[in-house]
Amino acid sequence: MAVSAFIFVETTQGRAMDVRAEVARISGVKTASSVTGPYDIIAVVEGRDVNELGEFIVSKIQNIPGVLRTMTNIIIE
Repeated sequence: MAVSAFIFVETTQGRAMDVRAEVARISGVKTASSVTGPYDIIAVVEGRDVNELGEFIVSKIQNIPGVLRTMTNIIIE
């Protein structure tokens, strides 16, 4: 059964649009939107399980230049 999550991404100043475009191109990302508030981007991602999501976040999203930090919220319903 697939696991989905909201990934909240904070970026360095002036990099939000570039980071959003890179996140959107990653396989497994369903949507990536620029937003207002404490985070700059919210992405919806999907993986086979929680371990795959964790690896995905660390190896793919957090490695994008301009990403300061992420916060993950697993979707339960």
